[in-house]
Amino acid sequence: MEAVKNIPLFAIVLSLFSGVLCTMLKNKAARIYTVLFECALIAGMALVLIYTLQTGTSFTYVMGEFPAPWGNEIRAGALEAGMALLFLIVMLMSVIAGMHYLDDMDASRVHLYAALLNLMTAALLAEIFTNDIFTGYVFVEIMTLTSCGILIVREIGRTTLAAIRYMIMNLLGSGLFLLGVVLLYDVTGHLLMVPMHQEIIELMKDPGSALVLTMATGILTLGLAIKSGLFPFHYWMPDTYGWATPTSAAILSSLVSKCYIFLLIKIYWRVLGTDVFAAMPLKYILFALGLCGMVFGSVSALRATNINRMVAFSSAAQIGYIYAGIGLGGRYGWIAAIFHIAVHAVTKSMLFLTTPRLAEVSDNSLLFKNLTGSAIRDRDAGAFFLMGSLSMIGIPIFAGFSSKLLFGIAAVSSASEPMMLLLMLALALSSVLNALYFLRTVIRIFRDDGSRKICPIGGRWDYLMPMLVLIVINLLLGLASGVFVGWIETGLSMFA
Repeated sequence: MEAVKNIPLFAIVLSLFSGVLCTMLKNKAARIYTVLFECALIAGMALVLIYTLQTGTSFTYVMGEFPAPWGNEIRAGALEAGMALLFLIVMLMSVIAGMHYLDDMDASRVHLYAALLNLMTAALLAEIFTNDIFTGYVFVEIMTLTSCGILIVREIGRTTLAAIRYMIMNLLGSGLFLLGVVLLYDVTGHLLMVPMHQEIIELMKDPGSALVLTMATGILTLGLAIKSGLFPFHYWMPDTYGWATPTSAAILSSLVSKCYIFLLIKIYWRVLGTDVFAAMPLKYILFALGLCGMVFGSVSALRATNINRMVAFSSAAQIGYIYAGIGLGGRYGWIAAIFHIAVHAVTKSMLFLTTPRLAEVSDNSLLFKNLTGSAIRDRDAGAFFLMGSLSMIGIPIFAGFSSKLLFGIAAVSSASEPMMLLLMLALALSSVLNALYFLRTVIRIFRDDGSRKICPIGGRWDYLMPMLVLIVINLLLGLASGVFVGWIETGLSMFA
């Protein structure tokens, strides 16, 4: 079983090589290779998760055997392995379900698209497993470039404008993140997370050093908040998700933004430590911005006239949930935030993979006024959108209900009464708004307009199979939430 410890490193390295390999393959071969490679990675991550759960410990892979602060380490625990496994499954399902729409792409770019997906997989895994904060920055940049690549590869409508806007905002976020990393290195002399944490504990005893650490952490947090779309930095989302291919929209909304947040959580736990983070005023800022995102993201979604823009603004609201949980802190605050990362990754990919099929049977229009009856014309897409909507609203048995229940428990368990009241109020208001814009959409797409033209691609296995997998995961998160909460608790205990 010791060979399992090599899997995270080989997964990252082979993903990088796979990106290069796909540039040399023909289109069909690149597609098939990407799907098979993702399957192999899923099997590998499942082994890592089983190993960490059975042993009850995490492990660290030291590359080159160089000592701190020059060494580079990969660390795998139950939380990292489980999150990597979930992200890879969502990635694979998004690729398969969106395969049909790659036919609309310039034939000379399909293999390049596959190459970008493999490079993005490497960045996702590296950010999840890295134990070195600077390596995290390196792969944040790779993530930015590949994200822009999978967005601009489809040259229709406003994709170029959306890609430029996305790159500007993400480069700003990357620059701030790097500045925060440099400041932390300057005061601690380390880049590896564990030695950096040990130095920070000593530095926090000095008020002057504590102020510098707070400033560095704030700058670093601001960078990743911009990249993940926290309010008020979320207005790049509608164009980015609305004009991308279905696969790109699903991956960007479900995985990329969540990976940035997961990296930030690792920094709070393993670099700062939860006690140090709790003593910083930064948590109150994140809590306040998270609440604003929950409400104003939902208000923007309610005002949208385009279904993709509605789902995109809904993503901004869900990002707010996660940051509110982080800002709230405490055992249940962290659990709720991490659980919601998983819920949102699964559910938003379902929605973004469904909306283009509804548009396809509505004269290729994403406008609400043209979508009337689209769920009748394409029953599969209508059913999947309905289940994704019910999850987002928070209907029992679906993952969204369990997630909102955890946030409610986190609020009640909070030591701060004002924070408890504010979170409960925002949770209630956001849930009502969620119900309004999702149910309005569901009613419209299921309203019979007299047209009985069935979608010409209805019933394709390459759409039905991945969507059913995502629905099963969503229901498991909802019905067996206790199991997943236990996994998160086990993983967080390994963080300490």
